Amino acid sequence: MPRPLTATIHLDAMARNLDRARACAPGAKVWGVVKAHAYGHGLARGMRGFAGADGLALIETENAIALRELGWIRPILLLEGVFDPADVPLLSRHGIVSAVHCDEQIGMLAAARHEGPVDVYLKMNTGMNRLGFRPAAFRAAYERLRAIPAVREIGFMTHFANADEADHPQVSVHEQIRRFNEGTQGLQGPRSLSNSGGVLLQPELGAELRNDWVRPGIMLYGGTPGGKSAQEHGLLPTMTLTAGIIGVQDLQPGDAVGYGSRFVAEAPMRVGVVACGYADGYPRHAPHGTPTLVDGVRTVLVGRVSMDMLAVDLTHIPSARIGSSVTLWGKGLPIDEVAHAAGTIGYELMCAVAPRVRMMEADHG
Repeated sequence: MPRPLTATIHLDAMARNLDRARACAPGAKVWGVVKAHAYGHGLARGMRGFAGADGLALIETENAIALRELGWIRPILLLEGVFDPADVPLLSRHGIVSAVHCDEQIGMLAAARHEGPVDVYLKMNTGMNRLGFRPAAFRAAYERLRAIPAVREIGFMTHFANADEADHPQVSVHEQIRRFNEGTQGLQGPRSLSNSGGVLLQPELGAELRNDWVRPGIMLYGGTPGGKSAQEHGLLPTMTLTAGIIGVQDLQPGDAVGYGSRFVAEAPMRVGVVACGYADGYPRHAPHGTPTLVDGVRTVLVGRVSMDMLAVDLTHIPSARIGSSVTLWGKGLPIDEVAHAAGTIGYELMCAVAPRVRMMEADHG
């Protein structure tokens, strides 16, 4: 029998979250973001879960090609574009759309021998200061792209730095939209501004935030970029990480648990040892008090997370025993809540699930 640790992927929840993204941005097409192997869910599962998306977006050329080999026939977008001149011919060969964010990528496109037309998204840096051309340099970059015979459609994109806080005093969504509109004025092509935060803001901002395509990521997996909870946004968890209890210890006052003896019992208590640790992707820095569920009953982590094990308080769950099921995040326990307790974000927990963790798909629900 395998070790009692499973990440269950809820494909129906992925489809429901995609529907929610569409409802927030009526009229816009949806790039379903499947980077980082679909946020740890697996590329093939991401493709199936988001089968209703208008296109899929990711980072690596090789994974874009893998999507084609898996049978995806709709558009694919490389969110960071190509990294090497050798990758440029693959764009037309496999029908891949590429972001363009720097002069060097324009140079690669200009120098390449293309097998057919190429569609691109020219990226504007509107305040994130990661990738893209500043508004003042945007039109010149556009003209350079337009002069390349193989370049067919040129779309326009940017990325919000603070979509979870639309009125952020440093760089607001409103200011980024203004810069984007100014930099693209008079240019024709599809526009894509909204990440998950932007999609969830869409009903609030209305016509100010015009998207031909939106690019939801974390919301498709049942997490949020900040602000309201996933449940408040009508999102469902798409990954449930469960493990079994493999040991039980009865502690007396003064007994310690785990490496470093950081947790010391103040009263008699019962502790369950769970078959999951940081080598499985559970955060080592998760502190005492991080929530878990044991047989559906809420309890907390105790002591330091080990490589292969962690411990939970069973004192108030007398029926718990070896073999009891422990939910570490997912259905019944929002991943964002666990991440917040551990001082991180749900994105990291999903993406960090280790290859040794068995993954399975739920039949339904």
